[in-house]
Amino acid sequence: MELAGKRIVLGVTGGIAAYKAAELLRLLLKEGASVQVAMTEAATHFVTPVTFQALSGRPVFSDQWDSRVPNNMAHIDLSREADVLLVAPASADFLAKLAHGLADDLLSTLALARACPLLVAPAMNRQMWEHPATCRNIATLRGDGVDILGPGCGDQACGETGLGRMIEPEEILADMVAHFQPKRLAGKRVLLTAGPTFEAIDPVRGITNLSSGKMGYAIARAAREAGAQVTLVSGPVSLPCPQGVTRTAVTSALQMHAAVHHEVAASDVFIAVAAVADYRPAKPIGHKIKKGTQATPPQIELLQNPDILAEVAALRDPPLCVGFAAESENLAEYAENKRRTKKIPLLVGNLIHDGFGGDDNTLILFDDEGQHPLPSAPKLELARQLVARIASLLEKRR
Repeated sequence: MELAGKRIVLGVTGGIAAYKAAELLRLLLKEGASVQVAMTEAATHFVTPVTFQALSGRPVFSDQWDSRVPNNMAHIDLSREADVLLVAPASADFLAKLAHGLADDLLSTLALARACPLLVAPAMNRQMWEHPATCRNIATLRGDGVDILGPGCGDQACGETGLGRMIEPEEILADMVAHFQPKRLAGKRVLLTAGPTFEAIDPVRGITNLSSGKMGYAIARAAREAGAQVTLVSGPVSLPCPQGVTRTAVTSALQMHAAVHHEVAASDVFIAVAAVADYRPAKPIGHKIKKGTQATPPQIELLQNPDILAEVAALRDPPLCVGFAAESENLAEYAENKRRTKKIPLLVGNLIHDGFGGDDNTLILFDDEGQHPLPSAPKLELARQLVARIASLLEKRR
């Protein structure tokens, strides 16, 4: 469980998105957190305290004069027991209170008196979000070190569409998990590739490599959790983009090649996880090839695709380059040879049968210091270990 042992105060303010806070509470609990809910009076008009009490197994606080707290100082006691204060949804009114240091109810007083980090998930109409006063308040809060989660863009309860809606509970959960991860790559820019490429023979056929993209997407998430600005160049996969990651979708190796070279100059780290097809048809056919009754198999001339990782590693001032090698045998020999041939500081190797298409994997890291086995584990856990190794190599480059 990602949040085992973490103590969270969940603040709920008045807005239609308050109903989503119940699902958010359930997700936080499922990941092992203990959650204490505090509501504004306005929030109780949308969802009753009974709902949150039933889900959390704890009394819900909304009154700063609540006598259930022995010293009558709920705003002090609740924050002192918390690892983080999360307000979701955070209304425009509540954000204005935070920005100006107002403390006229339990939740705003708790936020002002807190001794823990504060994260807020804004939720409001698009005009309210875009209003200059709200923009100033958000800028003030960011300057005060408050983490702003979202907002999202889409349909709103008022019938309009645009920025301002609260991001989904699953996205807030991902941000909460990321909050507790060490920020080993803070301020760094990471570029990585993931998934397969598809080289068209005709409109319905092509050459590809099998790849689920799961390892690459896990690394993108882990790098973002570590504080990096992450750009993911992805071949065709059926995976959602990790929260907070910028994704560029491509199909072919040449498209991936162009996308990488467009971004690489601004990157501190390049991680080549994608299973790029080695060859492409020289002349893709614009119509579907018909087999026919007497037809002979078509002759397909192939051209070699560019070696994206080797090109990036050979730049005059390259980022720290990390490669991947998936082998069916002789992993140590082939992986180390690939690392030395491409002249890269770190290569990640695995046997195909250990993790192909699944959620777990077994890796070996190859660098100048030798081999570093990573035992079988979920891909996200392995990705976080890889990110830690990358961070240590970046430190040595200084």
